[in-house]
Amino acid sequence: MDLEKIKTLIDFVGRSNVTELTVTQKDTTVRIFRLNDQAAAPAPVLSDPSKDAVTGPVTADTAAVTVRAPVFGILHRAPSPGEPAFVQLGETVEEGQTLFIIEAMKVFNRITSPRAGRITRLPEIDGGEVETGDFLAEITA
Repeated sequence: MDLEKIKTLIDFVGRSNVTELTVTQKDTTVRIFRLNDQAAAPAPVLSDPSKDAVTGPVTADTAAVTVRAPVFGILHRAPSPGEPAFVQLGETVEEGQTLFIIEAMKVFNRITSPRAGRITRLPEIDGGEVETGDFLAEITA
């Protein structure tokens, strides 16, 4: 697919109500999506607790919160290569603390903690693709 065709597709998505467009031609797939106005400072997508399995006794104080990817992109667990990860399994985090960065079309979206608590689950992904809604972390009070 040539660059002019890609630019035309980007312009189309920008002018229309389309929020996501995927086009495949031969061996090339181009995925274009529009971030909503709130994506400039993205908040994590919280899952519906009824859909997530939580092990152990659950109370209002210990209920786990699942952080999900708000956008499609490349997940980075550290601010830059060779630096320590933002968070580790078992670490205590504060509300608003950066957990990850998702790179989408050269835009670096910070994913922050929706609450204070302890990281009880993390994916093994680092530098790999995540889809909108993919599991990123579990935080327990």
